[in-house]
Amino acid sequence: MEAIVAGPARRERLTAEIMQRTGIDEALIERLVHGFYAKVRVDAVLGPIFEARIRDWEPHLAQMCAFWSSVALMTGRYHGTPMAKHLPLPIDGGHFDRWLDLFEQTAREICSPEAAAHFVERARRIATSLELGIAGAHGVMLGNGERFRLNQAGAV
Repeated sequence: MEAIVAGPARRERLTAEIMQRTGIDEALIERLVHGFYAKVRVDAVLGPIFEARIRDWEPHLAQMCAFWSSVALMTGRYHGTPMAKHLPLPIDGGHFDRWLDLFEQTAREICSPEAAAHFVERARRIATSLELGIAGAHGVMLGNGERFRLNQAGAV
């Protein structure tokens, strides 16, 4: 009978299993994050949103590497509040579509198929969750398959 492993030992085992199965490591996460945000910064849709809020990109990139390490490898490195950071932004379903397009494109360019699939699956869940939260904050309850548009909430 296998002993139940809890806490840090369990996290380390899960991280090692994911790394072995997908080939994802911290160096790959860093390449993905930096490559993705290089595209975001020059994107006509997303670039202005980030440009208006981020002056020093290095801390943001480091935080995003920690975030994706936690999401993709379950390392627990990230301790932020993504929903709270996104709620005040002027974004809707179209922005999340563009975010996913750029993220998926970057993942396919930089990662193996297994690693790209692992990242993309999680990115899609994150985008859906954030869009639902933002819609709710605007007083819009989305039904299954519905998308949030800023004009639904009376915003421009």
